[in-house]
Amino acid sequence: MKSIYDLEIIDLEEYFLSINEKKYKAKQVYEWLYKKRVSSFKEMTNLKKSLIEQLEKDFSFDSLTILKTEKGKRVNKYLFLLPDQEKIEAVLMFHDYGNSLCISTEVGCNMGCAFCESGRLKKVRPLKPFEMVLQILLVEAAIKERISHVVLMGIGEPFDNYDSVLRFIRIINSNQGIDIGARHITVSTCGIVPKIEQLSQENIQINLAISLHAPTNELRDKLMPINRVYPIEKLFKALKKYYDLTNRRITFEYIMLDNVNDSLEDAQALADLLRGINCYVNLIPYNETSHLQFKKSSHLKIMAFYDILKKNKINVTIRKEFGSEVSAACGQLRSTN
Repeated sequence: MKSIYDLEIIDLEEYFLSINEKKYKAKQVYEWLYKKRVSSFKEMTNLKKSLIEQLEKDFSFDSLTILKTEKGKRVNKYLFLLPDQEKIEAVLMFHDYGNSLCISTEVGCNMGCAFCESGRLKKVRPLKPFEMVLQILLVEAAIKERISHVVLMGIGEPFDNYDSVLRFIRIINSNQGIDIGARHITVSTCGIVPKIEQLSQENIQINLAISLHAPTNELRDKLMPINRVYPIEKLFKALKKYYDLTNRRITFEYIMLDNVNDSLEDAQALADLLRGINCYVNLIPYNETSHLQFKKSSHLKIMAFYDILKKNKINVTIRKEFGSEVSAACGQLRSTN
């Protein structure tokens, strides 16, 4: 049985028409789900009893369970139990501009990036749209505040679950749904070129972030296996096409790994690679884990790298460090308890 949280409003409209009901009832159901936040069809008091019974036959009210909440400085990490007993994590960051939730899109990840803790658990399965939607609803209920920004940068490669991710985005972006603005939604990918090309055709103004982490194929091949399939030349050809079609600035994520990708030569190579592209570089101090051999670049190295990009007129910032004290920082999430 399909979860009611899997449906876009257009799907509900088509459903109601198929059972000889008025399609405006889709808006009523969406209002109960996302504005009034009910947890059963019986609570939808402006629907007739026979329709409620039909909805109960056709759709389920699935839920996730928050197994554990860990709190750090301006950050919460949530461990969720899924209906099939698998587990995922999400991270809530309290910013000056609002509450940003970093959600997971898969149980495990097959991308195998060398520096990423999340990828140590191979992909078990993709998440369904409802399992992404409920990460937001349950966190909002827990903190009794609105989530204003959503980042698809938790466990999993979003473009390895493309169709469900796009359905999820349309659900949360809908005015009748959670109503999170497209420009407050960021999808991060390690560089699956065909899906970047597909996204450029979707006519949705979300933010695209590329996990780059190296300025050359030789180095990126060692850190990110995806680069052997879609090397930098193919990736940047797709990104140029994406920009030409969407006119949306592209973010590049660059994790600073000590004595791996943080030299002055690496900085200049990155500046040369990005010259002329409307982009923004996010330098990320590496979050060390007990399982992987990489170390964080020193503050001095990060600042020297930053200065070279600035001198080359590249828009760049250094990401504030969130959540490392509860293993909730970038690259640290796992499906653990």
